[in-house]
Amino acid sequence: MYYFLLTLLILDGLILAAAVLLQAGQGGGLASFGGGTTDLVVGGRQAATLLTKASWWCGGIFLALALLLTLVSPSRGSGSEVLDRIRAGGQAPAPASLPLEGVTTDTSTAAAPATTPAPATPAPTTPKPAN
Repeated sequence: MYYFLLTLLILDGLILAAAVLLQAGQGGGLASFGGGTTDLVVGGRQAATLLTKASWWCGGIFLALALLLTLVSPSRGSGSEVLDRIRAGGQAPAPASLPLEGVTTDTSTAAAPATTPAPATPAPTTPKPAN
């Protein structure tokens, strides 16, 4: 059923694209702003041609088929693996971090932290003799 509806959606999309592309333009485009009448700018009332009706019908059918496909989708009802783990009380996996360009991620050359603690009081300094 899903693949049948998907095939109908693709065919309807092709017919819709052809119907829209075969229609004549309203005329003028941006050139009509230079002194054209308001009918050209606003659009005016046109006679409903066969291509105009086909565009509206194909558009409506396209929207209806897209809605039906979301309802009968095979992946509908199956939760995300991450959400399932969270609901089960486990932790979600950490996202993979990508290295930034120009930033090195090699930590083997990093200096090791000092293991000796710093003295709590500063060492006494000896005064310098005056010359």
